[in-house]
Amino acid sequence: MSKTPPLLQIKNLQRLTLGPLSLDVDAGDCVCISGPSGTGKSLLLRAIADLDPHEGQVWLGNRSCIATPPDEWRTAVGLLPPESSWWLPRVLEHFHDGVPVPLDHVGLTTEILDKPVSQLSSGERQRLALLRLLSNRPRVLLLDEPTANLDPENTRRIEEVVMEYRREHDAAIIWVSHDSEQIKRIANRHFELIDGELREQEMEWLAWLH
Repeated sequence: MSKTPPLLQIKNLQRLTLGPLSLDVDAGDCVCISGPSGTGKSLLLRAIADLDPHEGQVWLGNRSCIATPPDEWRTAVGLLPPESSWWLPRVLEHFHDGVPVPLDHVGLTTEILDKPVSQLSSGERQRLALLRLLSNRPRVLLLDEPTANLDPENTRRIEEVVMEYRREHDAAIIWVSHDSEQIKRIANRHFELIDGELREQEMEWLAWLH
């Protein structure tokens, strides 16, 4: 019986001091990447999302990045950066098709939709940016420390929302995290990025399966 091809294939990707790196990510995977600050974790995610010039190839199923219009690629392979841009004054204006997850699932109330973006806290922006990304229904989520500004309760809420999205859409996730306990909770594979190379780490258990 032949194995299903990976959903995301990264081959010999190189950017500045990063790589060349190769990585296959299956549908349903949650791959966590950790490593010291400045080693290129954000560079890696931006290159996969085709936001920065890079060498090498990235494939989504049988579609190559270079053969896909940039807007289509970045919708299907969605990046959540540490600080997202907001181009309209009010929150609701960023959700043309409604909010994809009930707001209380991320510790917010519907009143926040009427707020000016300028009045949001960093944690509120972070949670709303994730919901905005999910509203595009990406096949791959590239999450750059999505819970860095959140307390433990809201961190767990975000983890649950992302894991539910993964199950519902059979999505693949690459999640940058410095939190070893979080990695144990969510990842089925874990890599450290050291000296421009991805080094796979042994997983203590696969909590994501439960």
